[in-house]
Amino acid sequence: MTADVVAFTMRADDLAVLLIRRKDEPFKGCWALPGGFVNENESLERAAARELHEETGLVVSPSKLEMLGAFGDPGRDPRGHTVTVAFVTFRATETAISAGDDAAEAVWQPLRALDLGEVSEARAAPPPPLGVRKSRRSRAPLKLAFDHAKILTKAYRRICRHLDDPIRDPAFDFVPSRFTLAELRRIYEVVIGSKLTPRMIREHLVDRGLIVPATTKPTSKASSQLYRWNRA
Repeated sequence: MTADVVAFTMRADDLAVLLIRRKDEPFKGCWALPGGFVNENESLERAAARELHEETGLVVSPSKLEMLGAFGDPGRDPRGHTVTVAFVTFRATETAISAGDDAAEAVWQPLRALDLGEVSEARAAPPPPLGVRKSRRSRAPLKLAFDHAKILTKAYRRICRHLDDPIRDPAFDFVPSRFTLAELRRIYEVVIGSKLTPRMIREHLVDRGLIVPATTKPTSKASSQLYRWNRA
């Protein structure tokens, strides 16, 4: 039994995921999600948090890891039939990391750089205007070790589902407890990979009552109004 973690963060106009370059076989030198084997008498959540810290230096409380699912196809690991339980977490601010344990390197990798099939196609950067050349040749998308592309794809769809119904799980927070509509709109744009208008955010969140003003005191500018999730 192993535990893997899909840790997302925002980087400029793209979503990034925390990956490690494997130091040992199998898949030596390939990119993979941080994770590893569960110790005896260790819970899955604690194993995931421990492996994440050992391989990347990132500290995440086990309570902030959401279980994504179990993945156990017989051919997923050349060492033998292993089953992994994957977890997902999100950080609105990019955190410094450092490779450790059996990771040769640890990086926040933009999602657009990865080979994720339909997800990559949906999030592809728009082509440049006619007559404008790209400044540099685009690189081939990175392929992930094991079945980690499948896990990452499911994790991405999970956080998109959270954005569609953001008060469904109060433990999965994308933003601080108080935020402006502009701050929230940026997170939505980065995660889904497309531009949104202020009206779309209002219709999706304000008009549906999913967010409400954080204070009763009126603000001088509508853009500075703070909101909060409308959770009981």
